[in-house]
Amino acid sequence: MKSYWQNYIGGKWLDGVNGGRIAIEDPATAAPFAQIARAEPVDVDRAVQAARECVESRALLDLRPAKRSRMLLEVAAYLRERAAEIGRVLTLESGIQLEEGRAEIESTARYFEYYGGLADKIEGRYIPLGADFVDYTIPEPYGVSAHIVPWNFPPDIAARGMAPALAAGNAVVIKSPELDPLAVTYLAQACEAAGFPPGAVNIVCGYGHDAGAALANHPGVDQIVFTGSVATGRAVAIAAAQRLIPAVLELGGKSAGIVLPDADLEQVAESVKWGIFYFAGQVCSAQSRLLVHRSIHDRTVQRLRDVVAQLSIGPGVENHFLTPVICAQQLARVQELVSSGVAQGATAATGGSRAEGYPGYVMQPTLLVDAAPGMRVMREEIFGPVLSICVFDTLEEAVCIANGTNFGLCAGVYTKDLDKAHWLAARLVAGQVFINQWFVGGVETPFGGSRQSGIGREKGQEAIRSYIRTKNVGMRIVAPRGAWSAPE
Repeated sequence: MKSYWQNYIGGKWLDGVNGGRIAIEDPATAAPFAQIARAEPVDVDRAVQAARECVESRALLDLRPAKRSRMLLEVAAYLRERAAEIGRVLTLESGIQLEEGRAEIESTARYFEYYGGLADKIEGRYIPLGADFVDYTIPEPYGVSAHIVPWNFPPDIAARGMAPALAAGNAVVIKSPELDPLAVTYLAQACEAAGFPPGAVNIVCGYGHDAGAALANHPGVDQIVFTGSVATGRAVAIAAAQRLIPAVLELGGKSAGIVLPDADLEQVAESVKWGIFYFAGQVCSAQSRLLVHRSIHDRTVQRLRDVVAQLSIGPGVENHFLTPVICAQQLARVQELVSSGVAQGATAATGGSRAEGYPGYVMQPTLLVDAAPGMRVMREEIFGPVLSICVFDTLEEAVCIANGTNFGLCAGVYTKDLDKAHWLAARLVAGQVFINQWFVGGVETPFGGSRQSGIGREKGQEAIRSYIRTKNVGMRIVAPRGAWSAPE
């Protein structure tokens, strides 16, 4: 693997104008292993200008949609052929389990396949206004679509917005995360190999406070797509509002699973394993709260303790299940929030602190019992392998606790009673509700939240609507007068 990586702007691989570099660290060893060119505002400006030139030349938009479709499918094929190679890079920079790193690249490819299949099916419609008129709509791309990508699942989340944007004919500028940007650069390689015109795809890596802010505030951007924290999401929303351009925001959550007395505890245990301990809990839609009916609380906690005891912990390159968190700052935040929960009356049934004996940023898998709705661990997004467990007695109480945060991304219900399951699903404030298994769905299912979990929807057919606007064309037909005769 090479030790130095560049940005991709206007169809060229480039260093930063000012020559800066960003060191990329392996979370499992806490040691740097590569560098990438640092993009600053001047580099962001170059990327936006390249995208703007592509838009104004109509180099992408004027292609037959079937051609864009084939190009997107070629991107997917390129990524699948290199899934093992790219997945290993992702493991080294993000800490994810090696098998799951490869699976993430397969998922990334799936976005290009899915939206490649939709690229030639974005259609307008005819509107009947009577015999004297013709009226129809044209779906048009916004133009330059800016994407600010987080450090959890960076190639997957980049593709989640990039693929539908390109399918609709937009040019894209991606600001990759400074902590783990390397796997994202393969998306540019794939698009280059597939024949996308220069400027259609631009990928730059820089810090959020300068490169990210420059992209969000750039006057040449027509739309912003952001995944990240609530605080930064607010800043992005303000930047978009000031220029009156649309924004799609996915800002995380504090998702609750509700366990009813008749639930299959083996199902619950398996869902908890993946819902909060997969990728060390660094998942926007993680199941970070578990609301358990009082009658089965002790049995549930014991079953979860058994799950934790069986978790393999260590570096992702060794295919351990519980891997490090991304960096020292994130580990410190997780530890601080766990400490606050204990100080407020919760008990660490397992874990509760940094795992000893590892050079990297490994947090012990933690079960916090006796959690109460008002605690910080029940209200704030921890983004670590920490599950807060709370007791409830009635369905109404469970709904109240589940909805008692500022978030509304996902929720879940565990029960054999379908009446109760659907009754709860209708009342939970969430963009997605899982029943009897966490993380049901995939590329095909719409994803997004309400409240402070964001605005707009990604994934599924709904996502295409985020990348097109409707133009209406109306015409009055003047009826011919007199006899018609052919020209001489």
